[in-house]
Amino acid sequence: QIQLVESGGGSVQAGGSLRLSCVLYGYTFDDFVMAWFRQAPGKEREGVASIDGDADTSYADSVKGRFTISRDNAKNTLYLQMNSLKPEDTAMYYCATSATLLRPDLHRNEYRYWGQGTQVTVNS
Repeated sequence: QIQLVESGGGSVQAGGSLRLSCVLYGYTFDDFVMAWFRQAPGKEREGVASIDGDADTSYADSVKGRFTISRDNAKNTLYLQMNSLKPEDTAMYYCATSATLLRPDLHRNEYRYWGQGTQVTVNS
């Protein structure tokens, strides 16, 4: 059974940085498309960044140039480096994986497996 466990969230001042991690258990994720999503209170869950098995990536316009998604296949771990954080980045962040996608994708309906989320709060 596939399980995703996120960590690394916290509270930072605007302009600061955080690195989120997500470990996949129960399967080798070398070929899986992985992604980070976020959901702020009262808003829809939105795609932030996605990466495929060849390390090709896709980013939401709102985070381009500030966030970097990466993966370490040897550790079955997905990362999200978040720099120049803004108050509007405050949200619960989730990692997700699809067993069927071949290319990076930011549409949440394409993902079957989700982590429990880690909270990111950016103070102004």
